Amino acid sequence: MRLLIVEDEKRLAVSLARGLTAEGFAVDVVHDGLEGLHRAGEGVYDLVVLDIMLPGMNGYRVCAALRAAGNEVPILMLTAKDGEYDEAEGLDTGADDYLTKPFSYVVLVARVKALLRRRGAAGASPVLRAGSLTVDTAARRVFREGTEVALTAKEFAVLEQLAVRAGEVVGKPQILEHVWDFAYDGDPNIIEVYISALRRKLGAAVIQTVRGAGYRLVAS
Repeated sequence: MRLLIVEDEKRLAVSLARGLTAEGFAVDVVHDGLEGLHRAGEGVYDLVVLDIMLPGMNGYRVCAALRAAGNEVPILMLTAKDGEYDEAEGLDTGADDYLTKPFSYVVLVARVKALLRRRGAAGASPVLRAGSLTVDTAARRVFREGTEVALTAKEFAVLEQLAVRAGEVVGKPQILEHVWDFAYDGDPNIIEVYISALRRKLGAAVIQTVRGAGYRLVAS
């Protein structure tokens, strides 16, 4: 899943990005409200972590503009302010949750996962099935023929992108876009390393290579 952090405190933003990346998310970071609005408006994010006090455009206005445009991406607001009025204003503009600084990183991760679970419950089922595989995107667990298979965060993220399009060909650019962030400028063949690891753990026949196109998770 892809997250956007809009936070002008650069050390905090980098720290959050590193932690959430370790949790298996693809994370992009911007430090300006206008840039945050532009990025969030592209519609490629599953959740936005949005600070209120931002240069260019504050978080309230960014949130209100996204909602006015019909963008329903979950928004977790961050602020150094405190008090019921600030929380009410944030929620009134369309934010889904609110966290006051300083906050526990563990609490932030829990809030992020809760919002993503809520979004999944309102839309598609968080449990994906393809052949002998069951992929629980909310619990981030994978089962093959009823037996759980332990995956790393990145392995799970790659498998998830194949599972949501089971039976279809998924290209390397699509996987890179959703599993790695926009700043990734390494070798795109890194995907092959994770595909090989998934085949070792799940079975060689589970993921097919479609030459020149990408990969397909066997759906039946």
